[in-house]
Amino acid sequence: MLLKTRGIIFRALKYSETSFITDIYTEEKGLRSYIISGVRKKKARVRASLLQVMTLVDLVVYHRDDKSLSRIKEIKAARVYQSIPFDVTRGAIGLFMVEVARKTISESEENQALFHFLFETFSFLDRTEQSVANIHLCFMARFSLFLGFYPEVDCEAEASYFDLQEGVFTTQPPGHTWFLNPDESDIWAALLVTEYADCHRLPLSREVRRQLLRHQLLYYRLHIENFPTINAHQILEEVLG
Repeated sequence: MLLKTRGIIFRALKYSETSFITDIYTEEKGLRSYIISGVRKKKARVRASLLQVMTLVDLVVYHRDDKSLSRIKEIKAARVYQSIPFDVTRGAIGLFMVEVARKTISESEENQALFHFLFETFSFLDRTEQSVANIHLCFMARFSLFLGFYPEVDCEAEASYFDLQEGVFTTQPPGHTWFLNPDESDIWAALLVTEYADCHRLPLSREVRRQLLRHQLLYYRLHIENFPTINAHQILEEVLG
């Protein structure tokens, strides 16, 4: 059947001389793989630039639930980025977030709340006129909600340490080494309740951002079985540094 849906391109790989296979996170059917033919021909109807990672697209696809690879009938940009393609920092942050999403999402089923979160994340990254240096940290904090290990934050509790292994704030250091000190825990708590529009207000130094990102990746590793290595954070650290 023909299905209309929005999507976010997670990955595009060359397949044969003129075709691409793409992994696209769709609004209607979750993560799906599609083959697009004729992209690399001289008079191609679909430009290869449209298949760049992170692109937000409108799709018409030939869909069958029992097939792991389907074909795309029509594809066009759902939003044309105005800033990301021309800003190294925004591009590096976006690629990092795409890699994290691609390596944690595997469901081929509808999750519109998650789709809208990702769609708005990339849209905000493109349009905001404020500093984007903290967006990836806010993303990692908020994304954990959809993955099932978002910590509870009790603003009235006198908790000084964040236990990365248990995902809770505590008054005393836990009996292992995977925890944050009081200063780091305060920032972690702030990230959990800060909206994207306000994340630029968090006064974080480059070194604090670097350490927080490493803690966040460890947190994901502790809560996701076989969590793969994320490579883009090394580039991100260089760009933000």
